[in-house]
Amino acid sequence: MFQKNRVDLVGNLGATPGLRGTGSGTPVTNLDVATTRKFRNAEGELKSETTWHRVAVFGKNATNCCKYLEIGDLVMIEGRLSNRSWTDRDGNERHTTEIVANRVDWGPPKRERHQVTKEQEQDCPSEEVGSAEGLQQ
Repeated sequence: MFQKNRVDLVGNLGATPGLRGTGSGTPVTNLDVATTRKFRNAEGELKSETTWHRVAVFGKNATNCCKYLEIGDLVMIEGRLSNRSWTDRDGNERHTTEIVANRVDWGPPKRERHQVTKEQEQDCPSEEVGSAEGLQQ
Protein backbone atom coordinates (compact mmCIF):
# COMPACT_ATOMS: atom_id res chain seq x y z
CA MET A 1 0.00 0.00 0.00
CA PHE A 2 1.27 3.46 -0.94
CA GLN A 3 1.37 6.03 1.89
CA LYS A 4 2.43 9.64 1.80
CA ASN A 5 2.35 12.45 4.36
CA ARG A 6 2.23 15.61 2.25
CA VAL A 7 0.50 18.95 2.68
CA ASP A 8 0.21 21.68 0.04
CA LEU A 9 -1.32 24.86 1.38
CA VAL A 10 -1.99 28.27 -0.18
CA GLY A 11 -3.26 31.01 2.11
CA ASN A 12 -2.62 34.33 3.79
CA LEU A 13 -0.51 35.07 6.87
CA GLY A 14 -2.47 36.00 9.97
CA ALA A 15 0.55 37.57 11.68
CA THR A 16 4.02 38.80 10.83
CA PRO A 17 6.45 35.95 11.64
CA GLY A 18 9.03 36.28 14.40
CA LEU A 19 12.33 34.39 14.53
CA ARG A 20 13.55 32.38 17.51
CA GLY A 21 15.92 29.46 17.99
CA THR A 22 15.64 25.84 19.05
CA GLY A 23 17.71 24.52 21.95
CA SER A 24 20.44 23.61 19.46
CA GLY A 25 20.38 27.08 17.85
CA THR A 26 18.45 26.23 14.67
CA PRO A 27 16.33 29.20 13.52
CA VAL A 28 12.58 28.52 13.73
CA THR A 29 9.39 30.47 13.14
CA ASN A 30 5.70 29.62 13.22
CA LEU A 31 3.33 30.87 10.56
CA ASP A 32 -0.40 31.21 11.13
CA VAL A 33 -1.93 30.67 7.68
CA ALA A 34 -5.60 31.25 6.85
CA THR A 35 -7.39 29.49 4.01
CA THR A 36 -10.93 30.43 3.04
CA ARG A 37 -13.44 28.14 1.36
CA LYS A 38 -16.39 29.73 -0.44
CA PHE A 39 -19.59 27.77 -0.96
CA ARG A 40 -23.37 28.09 -1.31
CA ASN A 41 -25.54 26.89 1.56
CA ALA A 42 -28.86 25.04 1.16
CA GLU A 43 -30.66 28.37 0.64
CA GLY A 44 -28.26 29.33 -2.16
CA GLU A 45 -26.50 32.05 -0.15
CA LEU A 46 -22.79 32.52 -0.75
CA LYS A 47 -20.89 31.70 2.46
CA SER A 48 -17.23 31.55 3.39
CA GLU A 49 -15.43 29.49 6.00
CA THR A 50 -11.90 30.31 7.17
CA THR A 51 -9.60 27.63 8.57
CA TRP A 52 -6.36 28.48 10.42
CA HIS A 53 -3.26 26.33 10.01
CA ARG A 54 -0.12 26.37 12.16
CA VAL A 55 3.08 25.94 10.16
CA ALA A 56 6.55 25.35 11.65
CA VAL A 57 9.47 26.52 9.50
CA PHE A 58 13.12 25.75 10.30
CA GLY A 59 16.59 26.84 9.18
CA LYS A 60 17.19 29.21 6.29
CA ASN A 61 13.50 29.01 5.30
CA ALA A 62 12.59 30.41 8.74
CA THR A 63 15.12 33.23 8.42
CA ASN A 64 13.81 34.16 4.96
CA CYS A 65 10.18 34.09 6.13
CA CYS A 66 11.00 36.55 8.89
CA LYS A 67 12.99 38.73 6.53
CA TYR A 68 10.44 38.99 3.70
CA LEU A 69 6.94 38.20 5.00
CA GLU A 70 4.36 40.24 6.88
CA ILE A 71 0.74 39.91 7.92
CA GLY A 72 -1.63 39.40 4.99
CA ASP A 73 0.99 38.11 2.53
CA LEU A 74 0.10 35.20 0.27
CA VAL A 75 2.16 32.07 1.04
CA MET A 76 2.46 28.67 -0.59
CA ILE A 77 3.56 25.92 1.79
CA GLU A 78 4.79 22.44 0.97
CA GLY A 79 5.39 20.14 3.92
CA ARG A 80 4.15 17.30 6.09
CA LEU A 81 1.62 16.93 8.89
CA SER A 82 3.11 16.41 12.35
CA ASN A 83 1.68 15.70 15.81
CA ARG A 84 3.65 16.54 18.93
CA SER A 85 3.17 16.62 22.68
CA TRP A 86 4.83 18.51 25.52
CA THR A 87 4.30 19.46 29.15
CA ASP A 88 3.68 23.17 29.73
CA ARG A 89 4.98 25.28 32.65
CA ASP A 90 1.95 24.37 34.77
CA GLY A 91 2.57 20.62 34.29
CA ASN A 92 -0.30 20.12 31.84
CA GLU A 93 0.13 17.70 28.95
CA ARG A 94 -0.37 19.60 25.66
CA HIS A 95 -0.84 18.29 22.11
CA THR A 96 -0.82 19.99 18.72
CA THR A 97 -1.04 19.14 15.05
CA GLU A 98 0.97 21.35 12.72
CA ILE A 99 2.48 21.45 9.27
CA VAL A 100 6.27 21.20 9.16
CA ALA A 101 7.31 23.11 6.04
CA ASN A 102 9.85 21.74 3.59
CA ARG A 103 9.34 24.68 1.23
CA VAL A 104 7.81 28.14 1.55
CA ASP A 105 7.10 30.38 -1.44
CA TRP A 106 5.24 33.67 -1.47
CA GLY A 107 3.51 36.03 -3.83
CA PRO A 108 4.16 39.76 -4.09
CA PRO A 109 4.13 41.69 -0.81
CA LYS A 110 0.62 42.91 -0.01
CA ARG A 111 1.67 46.54 -0.39
CA GLU A 112 2.66 45.79 -4.03
CA ARG A 113 -0.14 43.33 -4.83
CA HIS A 114 -2.57 45.94 -6.15
CA GLN A 115 -0.10 48.31 -7.79
CA VAL A 116 -0.61 48.25 -11.54
CA THR A 117 1.74 49.76 -14.09
CA LYS A 118 0.43 51.79 -17.03
CA GLU A 119 1.59 49.01 -19.38
CA GLN A 120 -0.45 46.43 -17.47
CA GLU A 121 -3.53 48.69 -17.57
CA GLN A 122 -3.21 49.06 -21.33
CA ASP A 123 -2.62 45.33 -21.92
CA CYS A 124 -5.47 44.20 -19.66
CA PRO A 125 -7.90 46.85 -18.42
CA SER A 126 -9.59 44.44 -15.96
CA GLU A 127 -9.71 45.46 -12.28
CA GLU A 128 -8.02 42.18 -11.32
CA VAL A 129 -4.66 43.08 -12.92
CA GLY A 130 -1.98 42.88 -10.24
CA SER A 131 -4.16 41.11 -7.68
CA ALA A 132 -3.52 37.70 -6.17
CA GLU A 133 -7.23 37.00 -5.66
CA GLY A 134 -7.24 34.10 -8.09
CA LEU A 135 -4.80 32.25 -5.83
CA GLN A 136 -6.80 32.89 -2.65
CA GLN A 137 -9.83 30.76 -3.53
